[in-house]
Amino acid sequence: MKIETYLFGAVEVIPEKVINFPNGLVGFEQNKRFMLVHDEGRAQPVSYTLQSLDDPAIAFQIVDPTTLGFNYELALSDAENALLQTPAAEDIAVMQVLFKQEEGGRAAIAPNLRAPLVINTRLRVGLQKVMESMQPNITLSNLSSPV
Repeated sequence: MKIETYLFGAVEVIPEKVINFPNGLVGFEQNKRFMLVHDEGRAQPVSYTLQSLDDPAIAFQIVDPTTLGFNYELALSDAENALLQTPAAEDIAVMQVLFKQEEGGRAAIAPNLRAPLVINTRLRVGLQKVMESMQPNITLSNLSSPV
């Protein structure tokens, strides 16, 4: 099956690569099936496009938070753990959704820190974990001198 995407044109959908989000994503709850799409010319892409298979007009740019110097320590609820089918730690990927932010007439791209995607990469099922509050444990690794 092929879908027509805005960014990549016609893309072949490989059933074994479909990621199911049983609850959808915030604001897009009706979109449950997604596929990662990226420029095939890059061996290790910096960001991916999370393309909806339910509505080809919907796609999100996502990025591994470690590429931005950010690490999550997430505690999953029993319901979240059950939805992800009790994954092993090595089968979990955490990704951030990027969004366009307008400030003072200038546009910028920013990560959604409060609602990361948590994906069981082995079973290809995911959820968006919305956190009411954050207690960041931030490590800055690019300091030029010790504090």
